[in-house]
Amino acid sequence: MGVVEVLDPVAPVRADGWKVDVSRGERNGRVSSEWFNRPDDERYLSLDDLWANVKGRSERSRSRVVQTADIRAEAARDNPERLHLMLPKAQEPVAPTHWAFGQLASIVGAPASYLRQLPAPLAGINLQYGLTNHRAEQVKTFETEDGRTELRAVTGPDYGRIHDHELVDAVQR
Repeated sequence: MGVVEVLDPVAPVRADGWKVDVSRGERNGRVSSEWFNRPDDERYLSLDDLWANVKGRSERSRSRVVQTADIRAEAARDNPERLHLMLPKAQEPVAPTHWAFGQLASIVGAPASYLRQLPAPLAGINLQYGLTNHRAEQVKTFETEDGRTELRAVTGPDYGRIHDHELVDAVQR
């Protein structure tokens, strides 16, 4: 058996920040195109603005561990084309994001792309069948409150989350 020595990383301290050599690399118009195509509330002129927004979202978020068999899928009564999920002990339904819906469909072995093409009531029936008849397992939900409760992710119960504001912090440093 070998000996392993773990060293603490020593990062050089740069008081003047990092310099960018604009003569290297290439121009990529897609970056500005992506920025201009975002809704107004997703455009940030500075890292400070981005940090403030994602920090606020993080503060309005919560995670919980639930059993898949206890999740209820239903079409919204006020909008039958919108699918909502009821989580155990929740006061109101959550609206899954595109990403979270795909994660949930994957857990029950249903093709998310097919379910997205179905009317919400039919997709809800199929998803509910998978949730109740698939082997029950624990999942961790990640929900954000911003006028409505949005289900942003469905992961394994031991999933460790790194919030966006922590990444922005690292970039700013």
